[in-house]
Amino acid sequence: MQKYIARRILLTIPTLIGVTVIIFVVMRVIPGDPVSVVFGMEGFSSITPKVRAKLMEDLGLADPVVIQYLNWMKDIGTGKLGEAMLRGDPISTMVLRRGPITAEIALLATLISWLVGLPVGIVSALMPNSKTDLVARFLSILFLAIPSFWLALVVVVALIDWFGYKSPIIPVQIWENPWDNFQMVIGPAIIVGLGISAFIARMSRSTLLEVIREDYVRTARAKGLSEQLILMRHSLANALLPVLTLSGVLLGALFGGVVAVERSFGVPGLGVTMVDAAVSRDIPVVQNLVLVSAVMFLAVNLLVDLSYAWLDPRIRYE
Repeated sequence: MQKYIARRILLTIPTLIGVTVIIFVVMRVIPGDPVSVVFGMEGFSSITPKVRAKLMEDLGLADPVVIQYLNWMKDIGTGKLGEAMLRGDPISTMVLRRGPITAEIALLATLISWLVGLPVGIVSALMPNSKTDLVARFLSILFLAIPSFWLALVVVVALIDWFGYKSPIIPVQIWENPWDNFQMVIGPAIIVGLGISAFIARMSRSTLLEVIREDYVRTARAKGLSEQLILMRHSLANALLPVLTLSGVLLGALFGGVVAVERSFGVPGLGVTMVDAAVSRDIPVVQNLVLVSAVMFLAVNLLVDLSYAWLDPRIRYE
């Protein structure tokens, strides 16, 4: 197991290097000028070329591209993510302040997706082509088709109209005020969780239908074991492997920021911060936030791979 973990961690190094190269190149290929964003078009037109060159030098954008990339790698290696180009806030503080909000939404959404999607998928698989199965499949397709941002907007409008809902202005951490924090993250978590529960329901239904037709399940049934014991001990554990894989992919993507839903609810999470920084061409913020998202995605997928051995004893890591 230790060798496998070490090998996987070593394999993430070239992956992360490739991610940094892609981020760096994309941020310098897309059109726009950070100086024009800072001063606006009118202010930018009044700046002399000498002043603009000085500003670009102060921002670290006057150096050759290779030097800029190496400087960024040096900052990452020393654990310093730099400062935001526009406001001068430390990016590490930004991640520590807003990152937990997005992480809470992602984890709660994944939990809700399992609490909703897994029972629906199991019942649907155990009663194929019944009315219950047809209703479950209809609801799954419905939630797959409804855009999460549209559903979030509808919910926000309803909350404003019925309960006078107000969007949070500053992030509130769970250790600062658990109740206010819960009120801030539960809405986006439910919307996102219902959306991805449709994926969980459809995946669990299809995999469980395959498993319950296997020979070892028929053998267990022929021995007189109860259907509940067969489901829990023999069928569900094997059927959960693809569901767990799908959940890991979805959770890793959610750690990158549920941008549309966060924006709809006005939650100051990492996704909204990343989009705002991209619009304002705040290169250091975008580069480091995307890199943090990539690290979280790789970490979640490693944990998912390691959990396979717990669910299926036949899987061994050497």
